[in-house]
Amino acid sequence: MKIEDTPEAWDVVDSKERFRGHVITVVTDSVKMPRDEVADRDIVVHPGSVAVLALDEQERVLMIRQYRHPARMLMWELPAGIRDVEGESLVEGAARELAEEAGYRADTWHTLVDLRSSPGMTGERIRVFLARDLTKIETDFVHRHEEIDMPVEWVPLADAVEKALMGMIHNSPAVAGILAAYAASVEGFALLRPADAPEV
Repeated sequence: MKIEDTPEAWDVVDSKERFRGHVITVVTDSVKMPRDEVADRDIVVHPGSVAVLALDEQERVLMIRQYRHPARMLMWELPAGIRDVEGESLVEGAARELAEEAGYRADTWHTLVDLRSSPGMTGERIRVFLARDLTKIETDFVHRHEEIDMPVEWVPLADAVEKALMGMIHNSPAVAGILAAYAASVEGFALLRPADAPEV
């Protein structure tokens, strides 16, 4: 059997909206299962996200620390954000987030890894990009809420891997991005897909 995720959609015989918020919606789909059984599945509908593993010439990862209320933690993360600008490509959204959250521009972009945050309960897709050839820029973006006084730190990639494996970094795009970048660096990033690679 080929080890590759493939698109498939089982019939939905009914769908009920349970909640509509600022970013997410919660629905219950009644899904036709094998042997004609129908089962209800609660789904968090999410617009998707992008994240950026920015790597400098010293093999350091740019990380930010942000308060995450559901986790009740200050978490070390990659610059990231939801896909909330109509018509914006994924890499354009990632470049915008890198500029707004960290004040950097990158000249070289690759797709690092694609994630489904929790596919048993949400359709959220997260694309993590590798950004290199970085330049510090001035931005007039106004930080609000959790982004006020958000520190930016450069962490050696090997140290970031160690922190992820030791349970010191928990944000899933950060952990996946750090480990993927470390693995990809072995081949000099030659195996990475282009920044505009299609998304499943």
